Order: sequence, then structure tokens, then C-alpha cells
Amino acid sequence: MPTVLITGSGRDSSIAAGVSARLATDGWTVCTSDLDAGDYPCDLSSAQEAEKLVGRVRRDHGTIDGLVLSHAHGEESGILDTTAKSFDRHLAVNARASLLLIAAFARQVSESGGAIVAFTSDHTTGNLPYGASKGALDRIVISAARELGPKKISANVVNPGPIDTGWMDDETRTGLAPYQPLGRMGTPHDVAGVTAFLLSAEGGWINGQIFSADGGFSARY
Repeated sequence: MPTVLITGSGRDSSIAAGVSARLATDGWTVCTSDLDAGDYPCDLSSAQEAEKLVGRVRRDHGTIDGLVLSHAHGEESGILDTTAKSFDRHLAVNARASLLLIAAFARQVSESGGAIVAFTSDHTTGNLPYGASKGALDRIVISAARELGPKKISANVVNPGPIDTGWMDDETRTGLAPYQPLGRMGTPHDVAGVTAFLLSAEGGWINGQIFSADGGFSARY
């Protein structure tokens, strides 16, 4: 039974929760982490804690075969009101922690390799530090696809678009509806199916990609 570590599992309605449920159904041993929740609570703003997380999971479950990076820190601010402290925290959680987790994951994989899936976003204007840190995440994962290929590790970035994880009110849903060709908001279940495929043997040939799996939301551009 393969083992997967999924970060960002703090809420029952989160993308991570949907992915966790799907992978458990598919036969994975699912290990989850968030700041104060999951099987392995971890403060990813700490470089030391981020590096230790993979070791804790491996100690309890053996080799980790899949890594899903669903954690994120986000505070709305723009060019003129983003503080250095806020910017640094976004980079620490969204980019640096991801780098450290990927590196630790790669060091412990077996000869059969593994798979990495990370979630990104196009949201930048008015949410600058979040968007900038997600841009850094994108490049880290693409670099991983090239560097870790010899270890038989695939690495991809998925942009799921706006997913209704409980943060949307009726006004938000109504405003976004015209931009969704399929006529509904995305759900964690939708993202879970894509993630499960990328972690599977059938999805192993997809590598080094940043792509949208958003129901056509991005097709308006």
C-alpha cells in the first residue's frame, strides 16, 4: 500500500480533505499535515519543522511515495501595503517549505520513484505576496521535474481555479458563474480526481507541467 503526505489539511471542506478521501479510497495510506491539524501538525513557517515533517511520516509509515502540496498562507495586500514581514512569511510557507519538503521527499524515495503534485493560483493583483510566493512555488516544482527525473519522480503544478471550499458566499458564486463554462463551481472532489491521476502509474508520464484543471474557467482569457 503506497503512502502519501498531504499538506494543508486543516479544514474538512478543503482541497486537501477532498484529495485525502479520494486517495484513501484508492488504497493509499494517507498522512496529513496542517498548522494545528492532521495526523502530523506542523508549522511550515519554520524551516526546521518543514524538514522534520517528512522524517516523522517516514518513521511511522516507511517510504513515502507521493507528496501533495496543498498548504498556503494568504493575506490580501498589494504593492503599496504589503509589509516585509508579510512578504517573508508568504515566501517561507508557500515557497521555502515546499522546497524543503520536496528535497526531503526526494532523498527518501525508493528505486521505484514517486510523484509530486502542488497547487497554484493566478490570483496576484490585490493579493501580491500570495501570488508572488505561488509563482516561486511553480518554478521550484518545474525544477524538481528536471532535477529529480533520474530518481523516477514526476512533479507537476495544478491550477484548480476558484474552488468552493466553504469560503464562497452566494454573491461570489453568482459573480463567478458566468466564467464557468460547465455552469458550476469547482469542488474538492474535482481536484481530487486530477490529483489521483497524476499520482498514479497511468499519470506518470505527465511531468514538469503547470496546467489548469479548472472546468474551463481560464478559457476566458
